[in-house]
Amino acid sequence: MGRVRGPWPAGRGPAGEAKGTTMAGNDLGGLLGGLLGGGQQGGGSSGGGGNILGALLGALMSKGGGSNPLGGLLDGLTKAGLADQAQSWVGSGENQPVSGAQVKEALPDATLQQVAEDAGVSPEQAADEIAQQLPQVVDKLTPGGQVPSGSLEDIIRQQQL
Repeated sequence: MGRVRGPWPAGRGPAGEAKGTTMAGNDLGGLLGGLLGGGQQGGGSSGGGGNILGALLGALMSKGGGSNPLGGLLDGLTKAGLADQAQSWVGSGENQPVSGAQVKEALPDATLQQVAEDAGVSPEQAADEIAQQLPQVVDKLTPGGQVPSGSLEDIIRQQQL
């Protein structure tokens, strides 16, 4: 009854982010950083590709991607004309590269903006970092040639064993 509400909209935190999004992104960022080898750092103050990808996957989960937004992300890339690249990451064989510009075209503007804000970089830097790290991460998360079921955090933890 006597609950005090902050000045921000319901369901949003003090910085305007959806509650849980930043924490989910940080958790995923740490797990993805470990999956990428831990010490790989991206440019600038991004804190590495794991943090950028964690922010991206956290943003996708908060927008209804469930506990495993990987399939939705790959579907979005496919619809944006990057089917060959996305399939090369999932399947065996060499991973085809993707550019920051292609990532920027494939992701919704609001999602890329949120990822950039969460990571403390520009949208262009976020897109470039995603383009650099996404092929490797998707490849490692899909060792059987298909997107596994289960929560993304469980899948990442299984791949680190």
